[in-house]
Amino acid sequence: MFNGAPDGLPVRRLIGVGVAIVVTLTAAFTYAALSFRSSGDSGQPVMLSPAHSRGVPDQVPGGIATDGLPSLESTTQPEEFARIVAGGLFDWTTTNSVQLAAHVERLAAVGDPSGESAPGLVADIKNYLPTDEAWRLLRSYSTRQWIDVDSVEVPTLWTQALAEAGPDGLAVGTTAITVTGTRHRAGVWEGQPVTSAHEVTFTVFMVCGPTYPECHLLRLSRLDEPLD
Repeated sequence: MFNGAPDGLPVRRLIGVGVAIVVTLTAAFTYAALSFRSSGDSGQPVMLSPAHSRGVPDQVPGGIATDGLPSLESTTQPEEFARIVAGGLFDWTTTNSVQLAAHVERLAAVGDPSGESAPGLVADIKNYLPTDEAWRLLRSYSTRQWIDVDSVEVPTLWTQALAEAGPDGLAVGTTAITVTGTRHRAGVWEGQPVTSAHEVTFTVFMVCGPTYPECHLLRLSRLDEPLD
């Protein structure tokens, strides 16, 4: 029994049924390994435009300490949680001592406490982050990244997913939120500050109250392949 769960709630049903339905509807969980390059990066730095005169932030929004990352905030609100997860996925900098693995660990820490979805979730998270090789390359260009979230909304097909799951199919409070925003990057190329911006969209699958006292991350869709 996990904290906050109603008596008799089958954890495998929470993950297994929900994921099976979403796969059937949209093939959102296609978990082929993605390199950082395949999600829009090339062998050259992705910062292609001169930095605007207003400048770029010295560190990603929310602040990242030089010796580690702060924990992600907890919340009971699905839309707010989706925004928090978006920041955890996209807000990072290579200009300090924080290691790439710390970003994975911080997001995994807000995963389903039962641990049953942990392996898949970790794979999902890594699909959004640079590979170790790309991280070293980006560090050489003092690369920083952050996201401006434009919208968060429940995808239309989620209603269909819930209907097909039935009243006993998913834990109460399980939901999906699709995030749309702009991924920004900034760095230094041949001694000059440069930036880039790219629209991104993805779906966050989570479970909140009353199953848990706060929201927890289940899975992520593939980048730019959200649940419609």
